[in-house]
Amino acid sequence: MKNTKKCPKCQSTEIIRIDGSAKAYGAGNNIPIGATIFSYVKVPRYVCCHCGYTEEWIDLKDIPKLKAKFKD
Repeated sequence: MKNTKKCPKCQSTEIIRIDGSAKAYGAGNNIPIGATIFSYVKVPRYVCCHCGYTEEWIDLKDIPKLKAKFKD
């Protein structure tokens, strides 16, 4: 949905992006990579307004941070 702007389930083009967030105690849509909320990678969601299908995507600028933390 991020790239095609179309829902893969119902083909609707009414897609909204909900930005990820980092809040106290780990709340929000994020991946922790450090000790504080300032080091979390936020995970935006894409939602189809017709059928409710959702997808989560990591912004490309955040991939190197995740690789540094989690790659073996």
